[in-house]
Amino acid sequence: VQTLRLRFLSDAVGTGHTASARIVARAGARLLLLETHQGKGSAYVAHNKVEIDVARDAEVTRIVLIEEPEDAISVTNAEVRLEAGGRYRQTVVATGAKLQRIETQLSHGAEGADARLDGLYLLKGSRHADLTTVVDHRAADGTTSQLTKGVVHDTARGVFQGKIIVERGADGTDARMAHNALIASERGEIDAKPELIIYADDVQCAHGNTVGTLDESALFYMQQRGIPADEARALLVQAFLFEVIDRIEDEAAKEVVRVWMTARL
Repeated sequence: VQTLRLRFLSDAVGTGHTASARIVARAGARLLLLETHQGKGSAYVAHNKVEIDVARDAEVTRIVLIEEPEDAISVTNAEVRLEAGGRYRQTVVATGAKLQRIETQLSHGAEGADARLDGLYLLKGSRHADLTTVVDHRAADGTTSQLTKGVVHDTARGVFQGKIIVERGADGTDARMAHNALIASERGEIDAKPELIIYADDVQCAHGNTVGTLDESALFYMQQRGIPADEARALLVQAFLFEVIDRIEDEAAKEVVRVWMTARL
């Protein structure tokens, strides 16, 4: 497996900028893409675009960690083209900004191609994060699995928009999408819009969405066991979010994300 580090660094104050990158995984290749978006300035507007081509029987794992200033505006677009027999694995981890949107559009070549698009967001203060995905199944016998989880504190706002399209002729498609979120404050907000658009027959497709609060009975039990309330809440949030991280197949990448997220709980 080859590893590629892609780093977008915004060192700006009150200005706008854009950057783009294109990555091609040739037939049979195995690539681990470690992508970070970091901000050192303030009040900037950033637009980053990534194009990823996954050839026949190739496999790409994309890990995206995003941490920017609270007063920044940023948009990240990924266009992924997945050919027959290819495998694409994505995990996006966001901590929000004044306005932060992470969008993935995947053209699914099906015919045995397999995609996993996961995401999680942990938002505090007045931060905002929008995780948007569009998966277009264009041929038969393709699979997509998608799990997004989020937690908002204070007055933060989380947005999930997920759309899976199954085109005519894409029979045998198996596509699953789930979004689960927790509101850990009285003024936090979560908006979710999962969609399935199906034009083919003989498919297995499902989507689900839940938004709730921390389990008070679990909090009470943990406090009765001598765990302080703040620590108990952090442990419950960690357990909730780590289900997404545990789906990362590369053990080294999984540990990096675990450590990164634990430091921000």
